[in-house]
Formats: sequence, C-alpha cells, structure tokens
Amino acid sequence: MSKLTIAGLTALFIAGISPVYAQSPGTTGYTQQLPSEADLKAFNDRRIEIVKFALQLTPAQEKYWPAVEETIRARGESRRARLARLASAADDQRERNAIELLRARADGLAQRAASLNKLVDAWQPLHDTLDERQKMRLRLLTVVVLREIRDAAESRMMQGDDDDDLGVSPTIGQR
Repeated sequence: MSKLTIAGLTALFIAGISPVYAQSPGTTGYTQQLPSEADLKAFNDRRIEIVKFALQLTPAQEKYWPAVEETIRARGESRRARLARLASAADDQRERNAIELLRARADGLAQRAASLNKLVDAWQPLHDTLDERQKMRLRLLTVVVLREIRDAAESRMMQGDDDDDLGVSPTIGQR
C-alpha cells in the first residue's frame, strides 16, 4: 500500500471519527446535539470498511474476518446503547447519590472491559496470520484511533471545565 493511500485512509479515518467522539450527551442548561442512531451505525460501518481495506486480507485470512466484524458491530451497538443511556440520564432531573453514580460507572466499565476482551479474542486468530506489512498498517490505524480518542477525551474534559464555570455538571445537571 503506498504512502499516499495510507495518508488518505488516515485522513478519512480522522475526519470520520472526530465528529462522533467529540459528541457528548447534552446536559440541563447546556444542550448539545448527539449523533443519530443512523450516524453512529454508518460510522461503525465505515470503520469496519477502512480496517478491512487497510489490511488487504488474503483468501486464507478472510475466514477469520467475520468474527472480528461481528464483534466490532456488537461493540458499536453497545456504544449506541451507552450513549442513549447517558443522554437519558442527563435529562433525568432526579437527584442521585455518589454511591449510585459510582456503581453505575463501575458496572459500565466492567461491561466495556468484557466487550474489549471479546474483541481481543476475535482478533487473535486473524492477527496471528497477518504478515509484517498488514501488522504495520493495523498499528498505524490503532495509533490514529487511540490519538483521536485521547484528543476527544481531553476536549470533553476541557468542555467539562468550561461547564463547571457555567455552573453545569455534565453528569447530574444543574448544581
């Protein structure tokens, strides 16, 4: 794969991922538009296409791809459900106690950890068959994605700091 193709894929991936990860649920007094269900599904479909295209799987490797794709799609469904729950919780005006919030966060992290373990298990057989060029392309995509996630998280944290200045809490509404 030429450097130009890799650069193009990277730019496409960054352009596609930024709007979705930059979104966060709206809060009382501070509303932000969430991506629609169709937008999130389309984003997940594009991500799968990009990864598969970048890997340029051989016919022998293709047999491992369906498990990877199915797991990526399942994680996308979980992500959409999580965003819907967050949006619902942000609109909920009832008061929550700290223990309730911490327990919900712990449960959510446990579910995400289990989902990530399933992804690793699905990738392992395919990864074992990849040649060095395919592994390099996969590492490149991984670095780009992790950088985007980190940048989006930092942006949300900075936005949260701005919300605090406005007297808005991103998890429990107005203070």
